[in-house]
Amino acid sequence: MRKYFITGGGTGGHIYPAVAVADELLTLGDTEKIYYVGNPDNLEASIVKNKNYEFLPVKSSGMPRKIGFEIVKWSFKMFFAFLKCCKYIQKYKPDVIFGTGGYVSAPVVMAGAFMKVPFVLHDCDANPGLVTRKLAPFAKSLSVAFEAAKFKLNNTNCVVNGNPIREKFSTLTKSQARKDLGLDDRLTLCIMGGSQGAKSINSAAVGILKELSQKYNLQVIFQTGKRNFEDVEAMLKEIYPEYKTDKNLIVRPYFEDMVTVLKSCDIAVSRAGSLSISELCASGIAPIFVPYPYAAADHQRKNAKCMVESGAGLYLEDSETSAQTLLSLIVDLIENQDKLAKIQQSSLNLAKLDGVKRIVKQIQDCLA
Repeated sequence: MRKYFITGGGTGGHIYPAVAVADELLTLGDTEKIYYVGNPDNLEASIVKNKNYEFLPVKSSGMPRKIGFEIVKWSFKMFFAFLKCCKYIQKYKPDVIFGTGGYVSAPVVMAGAFMKVPFVLHDCDANPGLVTRKLAPFAKSLSVAFEAAKFKLNNTNCVVNGNPIREKFSTLTKSQARKDLGLDDRLTLCIMGGSQGAKSINSAAVGILKELSQKYNLQVIFQTGKRNFEDVEAMLKEIYPEYKTDKNLIVRPYFEDMVTVLKSCDIAVSRAGSLSISELCASGIAPIFVPYPYAAADHQRKNAKCMVESGAGLYLEDSETSAQTLLSLIVDLIENQDKLAKIQQSSLNLAKLDGVKRIVKQIQDCLA
């Protein structure tokens, strides 16, 4: 029987792939116990409390950007986190550690390397994060979401698996997804800026919803983000008071079931987080990427440009996002069906629907 340490946190891009792998490991007959090591003050703590594995708290934080006393405090904090992880390893004796990068996983993986426990790292971005780059040479093997990342890591045992995504992406059909949302079989657009929304995307979208619906007969699903819903609603009431009765439009702050939303769509306007990209590809969508310009290490721009270079998306800078620029890109796809189909196919070609199973096999190979 085997015991696993799973670690990754801070953002959904680190947490959800880690959770997906942990859930899959739990289905295996030889899994005795899963321990999730994370920061008790972060999102991972609330997500994991509903899971069938034990949460082991470790206080950690991202490295301060300015040199000074804060760096000294941070160094001590991470050193004590490392010592705590060593104690966890000594107590629970995991067979393998799986980490998804970021500062949360750093002390866990470093403790594993120190105590000779094999570990596998997964990095979700086209440009791998600092933790993955520094610890890659010591990993038993590496998993990456983008082909481009493979050449930036010092480990010959590196596999392109894509990101772990929900099984429903493989089983739900477009027609059923549309039926579930009360939509018909017409061209459908999704506009989203993540669970918290994106002001630049929202502002541009508000100005073109009426035209997209009435002039182009496009069905539009618009996720505004929880924080921005009231502002969007106020703007829409002023620009297009009848939007609530427009059957072509679904405007909500947040969708719990994004699989059904994405599987129903042909085009999407989206940020360029790695997990979002994986889900867009799995849905065969033609994406228009508006990368978040302040993402760590500028990873969203790099992710988006990697997709565009593969012919699997269009690109729009956040600072250049307006109603007019966004509308022109959407209309170009509406009116050029060949171009739309090519981007959709290129997107689908990059999909890795079996990412979870591939990563789990990679973890198990550490014990062979």
